[in-house]
Amino acid sequence: MLKYFVDTTEALITAAIISGLVMGYAKASNRKKGGITVLIGIILGIVSAGIIAYMKNATKKIDTSMWNLRNFSVSLISLAIFFILVIISAVMKKNKPKASGIISYCSCIFLAVIAGSALFYSLPDVFTYPYSILLVEKSVLSTTFILKFIGIVLGMIFVFLMGLALNRGSERTGKNISLAVMGIALLINASRQLSVCLRIMLTKRMIEKTDALFEIAKFSSNNERFFIYGGLAAGFIIPIILVIKSLDVKEPYSNPAEHRKIRRKWIVSKRWAAFAAVCIAFSVVDITAMKAAANKVVELSPVEDAEVKGDDVYVTFEQVADGHLHRFGYTTKNGVQIRFIVIKKPNSSSYGIGLDACDICGETGYYEKDGQVVCKLCDVVMNINTIGFKGGCNPIVIPYTIDNGNIIVPIEGLEEYEHEFK
Repeated sequence: MLKYFVDTTEALITAAIISGLVMGYAKASNRKKGGITVLIGIILGIVSAGIIAYMKNATKKIDTSMWNLRNFSVSLISLAIFFILVIISAVMKKNKPKASGIISYCSCIFLAVIAGSALFYSLPDVFTYPYSILLVEKSVLSTTFILKFIGIVLGMIFVFLMGLALNRGSERTGKNISLAVMGIALLINASRQLSVCLRIMLTKRMIEKTDALFEIAKFSSNNERFFIYGGLAAGFIIPIILVIKSLDVKEPYSNPAEHRKIRRKWIVSKRWAAFAAVCIAFSVVDITAMKAAANKVVELSPVEDAEVKGDDVYVTFEQVADGHLHRFGYTTKNGVQIRFIVIKKPNSSSYGIGLDACDICGETGYYEKDGQVVCKLCDVVMNINTIGFKGGCNPIVIPYTIDNGNIIVPIEGLEEYEHEFK
């Protein structure tokens, strides 16, 4: 669950920041009309992401990199047009306020495109997470699927709340400050989009590869997380400004009722500021400490000794009588170690025996945790009683016999799967 929560939040953090700041500025500059326009763009982005996610799973006709290139190109062009319209609107505001207002609203249309583009890029992978889980779990009613799905849902709820907090906070800072903060976040995101476009064009050989372009593409790819940090830092400006402004409120009022209304407004603003700050701080913890914990590499237990007699590998009952997972291996003439596992089944005299690999996850192996056998790659918990049978993420079945207190595994049956361990 933790891994899918972390993956979901990391995938959507940038889109949440962009959407929240864009919505806040649109409402600060064009009130309800601007907010509705951006909301339409967000909804269209979500719907389009759902369609692309479905097509990626249902067909093989979706070239993700080319879709990203088109998407980012539209977003970058929209950003350039937005800044041009903002400048024109500001120049015309004094002499032609009505025309300035129309142009200002038109700029919100391009902001809607940018917000929709951010979601269109980020959401498809998240939408396909349940499908990826089902490739292993086979049932939506399994405990593992439900827990992982809860992680996805909680991640989506969290980024929605962070975007909402930035939206409300940005709206309360006023048009100019909101524009400045949003502009910083959009420029950071644009630099990331440019670097991704560069990588795609180099990969597709759409542009000539040079050492300088390659180094830029490599640097941006290796340091992509810093773009997320930059977006979070830009978003953190909002709560800081709200708190500073709340310390010196000079809004005029003519009666106690108006005074109470002003005080109430700033109390609410400080609450949104605090909530936004907490969300951003938690996001940093999420993509650092929590991600490290979720992706912690599990060390497999060492391979134990097993006696080779003739054409068979012998494992004695005494070696595996404790009910824990035991790992054995046989090294082929080609120097490839083929691992297999043995575990005594609970409340039974039978054994679960199979390769330390499966058809889905390959040779990543299994480990024991709290009395359960777990796949190292996908974290699926095995039913110990089904180890030795085909299906799902169960270990690959191998032939064996039991004779005179020994589990006898034919070497020929192991060498058949030598390719799994190369």
